[in-house]
Amino acid sequence: MTISSCLANVERVIVGEDASLQKNERKARIRKQLLEPKPSPSSYDTAWVSMVPLPGFSQTPCFPQCVEWILQNQNSDGSWGLSQMDSMVNKDLLSSTLACVLALKRWNVGREHISKGLCFIRRNFSIVMDEQTVAPIGFNITFPGMLSLAIGMGLEFSVRQADVDAILHLQEMELKRVARTNSHGKEAYMAYVAEGLGNLQNWNEVMKFQRKNGSLFNSPSTTAAALIYIYDDKALQYLNLLVNKFGGSVPTMYPANAYCQLSMVDSLEKIGIARHFSREIKSILEITYSAWLQRDEEIMLDVATCAMAFRLLRMNGYDVSLDELCHVDEASSFHDSLQGYLDDTKSILELYKASKVTVSENEFILDNIGNWSGSLLTEKLSSDRVPKSSPILGEVEHALKFPFYAIPERLDHKRNIEHFDARGSQMLKTEHLPCCVNQDLLALAVEDFTFSQFIYQDELMHLESWVKENRLDQLQFARQKLTYCYLSAAATVFPPELSGARLSWAKNSVLVTVADDFFDVGGSKEELENLVALVEKWDEHFEDDFHSEQVKIIFYAIYTTVNQLGAMATAVQNRDVKNHMIELWLQLLRSMKTEAEWRMRRYVPTIEEYTANAFVSFTLGPVVLIAFYLVGPKLSGCAVEDQDYNELYRLTSTCGRLLNDIQGFERESSEGKLDSVSLHLVHSDGSMSIEAAKESIRKSIASCRKNLLRLVLKEDNVVPRPCRELLWKMSQICHFFYSHTDAFTSPIEMVSSVNAVIHEPLRLQINYPSLPAQSEK
Repeated sequence: MTISSCLANVERVIVGEDASLQKNERKARIRKQLLEPKPSPSSYDTAWVSMVPLPGFSQTPCFPQCVEWILQNQNSDGSWGLSQMDSMVNKDLLSSTLACVLALKRWNVGREHISKGLCFIRRNFSIVMDEQTVAPIGFNITFPGMLSLAIGMGLEFSVRQADVDAILHLQEMELKRVARTNSHGKEAYMAYVAEGLGNLQNWNEVMKFQRKNGSLFNSPSTTAAALIYIYDDKALQYLNLLVNKFGGSVPTMYPANAYCQLSMVDSLEKIGIARHFSREIKSILEITYSAWLQRDEEIMLDVATCAMAFRLLRMNGYDVSLDELCHVDEASSFHDSLQGYLDDTKSILELYKASKVTVSENEFILDNIGNWSGSLLTEKLSSDRVPKSSPILGEVEHALKFPFYAIPERLDHKRNIEHFDARGSQMLKTEHLPCCVNQDLLALAVEDFTFSQFIYQDELMHLESWVKENRLDQLQFARQKLTYCYLSAAATVFPPELSGARLSWAKNSVLVTVADDFFDVGGSKEELENLVALVEKWDEHFEDDFHSEQVKIIFYAIYTTVNQLGAMATAVQNRDVKNHMIELWLQLLRSMKTEAEWRMRRYVPTIEEYTANAFVSFTLGPVVLIAFYLVGPKLSGCAVEDQDYNELYRLTSTCGRLLNDIQGFERESSEGKLDSVSLHLVHSDGSMSIEAAKESIRKSIASCRKNLLRLVLKEDNVVPRPCRELLWKMSQICHFFYSHTDAFTSPIEMVSSVNAVIHEPLRLQINYPSLPAQSEK
């Protein structure tokens, strides 16, 4: 049975006819949310908007539809706000409920609603003082402020006066704490939570933070509070726009399209299903790029949105200036912003991730951001300021441990799916759900990954048969690395439909490993020369040309595999590309022969000689460049001859070779072999230590990686983007295999990764009833 027919059969087994329809409906909901984000309603903000009086008529609500929404949306337990999945009461619910009670009391409506709301607050009054419960931003100012306002209105909570006094004291303590600092960030914070201060606030000072759209911080509650105390036409226009757009309720932040859409794009990429929404993502990035060039406030005034936009735009080939991040290139300047004053983990994490997308040696702004944000994130992991159960801490730990350039995509996808926060809430002044289709995202990702694993398992079985058919398992000198070779393919060329490219990658990985071992330890000088000569002859070889049986096995494995792949690639490319595949193999074998001759002659090459030969002998030519022909896009002969094509190949291979040299130095030295580390030592005449040599090479690796990413992202390139991305993904594999040890040589180091990508089913951290069950194998 062919791989393609098996793929179709497996899809029928997993998905089924009914489930296929459900999958399409799920995709439709995701597309709709992508293009038209629908924020969750905020009871807290709606309450404050409802308290704005009609200009000139202090006893008439300006937005009666908001008052009606409050009356219609009280929860059965008497609260207002987003219901919790675990039925736990939190400070957000208390804050939202108190705000709604105030709003109804302000207009003397909903007496029964008020009574139920007060009962809910009374039952849960102790939570206000619980320091272990997550609180909305500014809670210690806004809740005591609203409590004081409620008491002034004559509302009774039927709790001990000592408890009321303790809560009112929270505001005093918070104001004293805030007074100890003097920064723009502090002023912004005090303005942002101004509704909690009422007449204590200087509202003219607050209005200095008004944005072009008329709002204060894009916050309906802050803007509404300002309108209660000081009339402003632009602020009123902003609230009118919101109420007309959303009906009776308003969200806790508006506009927030940029943040919501970019967050969704980021999630789609992180869990491996972005390819299903490529058209929508392209549209979003085009709009975001236009807004970036116009320095739109929605992006530029929010640190997390700005950093995320920079990273996603750059990684998708857009030319974005570093200048828009220069205002946070130092920790001190970040702390002078509202997000910095709040010590917002999400903002710091986004800045850290943006700092890693470097494409040259001179991007000092990103280097600075990476240094201070990395330090702050490391501190957060060891402090008690963020609850250990918070999903964001897991994200922080993962980002610090695995930079995006050092983890294979499919392995990253699995981790992100298993730790996916299906609720996906964000705590501002109230809880906010930026994306209301997170469960659809998770369900689609689970289906996609599970389906892929069936394909991977079938392909691995095919490869095991291929190894035996070609008698490669009979070569005693050769390392048996089939599963590692296939891991590198499945973890990078992961979409199920790219089976041809994946099998090409895996088969050539096995063959180059055999050839490497043959030239390293398995063959004599005559056998090595014989193999090279046979490949040079190709179709013109004869049965009596083989110097030994192992030469015959190796040659025929290469010969038959390349011919088969050549036929497949020719069909895809509509031109004969087999000769180029043969040439790639010849280049590799000749470079291996050169290294073998150096070793036999005890010749010590210069570092330049070694590097020029080593990037070819690192074996990536047959593995990746042949796979180029099978990923879909047409690759012209001119592209193959282009300088960018060769430079992409050179940078990837050099990066991998140097990483391998650092980890393999001790083993290679004990066997009397030379590599870049030992050559640095030899040519320094003893003036360089081993660690100094390794550090010099690490700098070269970083330089190669940055230049590689620059070329991968370069849009005016004759090499198609999917082909360029394959080389970047191979670089990720090299970093993954060789960042800490020589994992490829180790018999056990990568076993868990093989199992994770190919064999082990997903194990979600939280079970959701709407998701398909995962069967154990």
